[in-house]
Parts: sequence; structure tokens; C-alpha cells
Amino acid sequence: MADTVRQVEYFYVEVPNKAGEGARVLRALKDAGVNLLGFSGFPSGRRTQLDFMPADVVAFKQVARANKWKLVGPKRGFLIEGDNRLGAVADLMGALADANINVIALDAVGTDGRYGALCWVAPRDVKKAARVLGAATAGP
Repeated sequence: MADTVRQVEYFYVEVPNKAGEGARVLRALKDAGVNLLGFSGFPSGRRTQLDFMPADVVAFKQVARANKWKLVGPKRGFLIEGDNRLGAVADLMGALADANINVIALDAVGTDGRYGALCWVAPRDVKKAARVLGAATAGP
């Protein structure tokens, strides 16, 4: 089966860099029934940046508003899924490099014969990256 590449909207919020902050935010989304297509968290200075790729942007924004989170976005990223194979991510990175597109960040994992990746590129490169990767556009 061929890889599936979807262009998705993502948002981020910064929280204190201390135990339990990510769990607090994720629990609020879970309790509200908000499904995430992707999530990534990492330190950013003295804080932590949490990136969310929600399945339902409207529901996600409602939870953020109710919890008074300072959301940044929407921005665009890519969700890539496919059968795991040797060099799957190297092929993705190579295609983007060959098109002179700088990857800002990429998280990938493989399990049970499948792999998935979240990919971020500069806003000016999103349309070009979508063409290179053969991405479906964001939307319901």
C-alpha cells in the first residue's frame, strides 16, 4: 500500500516546563472528546511547546477557549502514514531535500509493520511540500 500524506492544521501552546502540564492539557482534550491526529511536545526555552494536530479543529478551539489557552495557529503540517519499510523516512526527507525544502521538524515512529510521521516545514514551503509529497489538503 502506498503512503498516505495529509496536509493538516496544527496549533501550539506553551506551558510551564514542569511535571504534569502536558497531562493536564491532554486530559482536558480527552474529557471533551477531542481526538488528535498528532501530538508533539518539546522544551522551548524555559517553557514547553505542545503541538496539536486535531481531527476536529472547531472542537479543539472550543476546548482551548474554555481553558484560556493562548493558541498559536492554525499553521500547516503533514501527517504521513504507510507500510513500514527500510528507509521510509529517508525517502521522505530525500524528496523534500531534492526540492530544496528545509524540514523544520519531523517526528516518526514505526510499529506492527506500519509507520507514521509528523512533518513541519516553513510556511513559505507548505504548498511546494504538498506537491512533492502528494498530500491531500486539510479538511473534514
